[in-house]
Amino acid sequence: MKHEALMKNKKVIEKIVINVGVGRLSQQPNFEDKVLPELMKEMALIAGQKPAITKAKKSISGFKVREGQTVGLKVTLRYQRMSDFLERLIKIVFPRLRDFRGIDLKNIDSNGNLTVGLREQTVFPEINPEISKVDFGLEISIVSNAKNKEEAVALYRSLGIPLKK
Repeated sequence: MKHEALMKNKKVIEKIVINVGVGRLSQQPNFEDKVLPELMKEMALIAGQKPAITKAKKSISGFKVREGQTVGLKVTLRYQRMSDFLERLIKIVFPRLRDFRGIDLKNIDSNGNLTVGLREQTVFPEINPEISKVDFGLEISIVSNAKNKEEAVALYRSLGIPLKK
């Protein structure tokens, strides 16, 4: 799937956003020194570019979060990196998922954006499970310019994304 194929109908997919929440990992000792650089390294391998660190905007005592504390990492992919990542996702990652029978149509919102959650990063071929020191899940959001859900379903099927019937 070439970059031009994604762009032919006035930019059908705008961007792909990959998010990782650090969650309980941030409670570990030496999180900033050891765990966070490892997370960033593996996210950079998966996405092909360095992730941005997201910090907490407010303190929430119930979640033991302080203002300014690292709560996640995100990467926004556009253009060529986006099309390369989408191709790897469809052809390599989805077939490697355990018990994968297609993406549920409930994962597409009313604006036509598709969100898929993965439980572990080791399904990506760039990550070597023997060397990987941290386990984390990630969320992949594909933002399209579809006007409604039906148009988005047709678009994703035409791109080859495996959706359930």
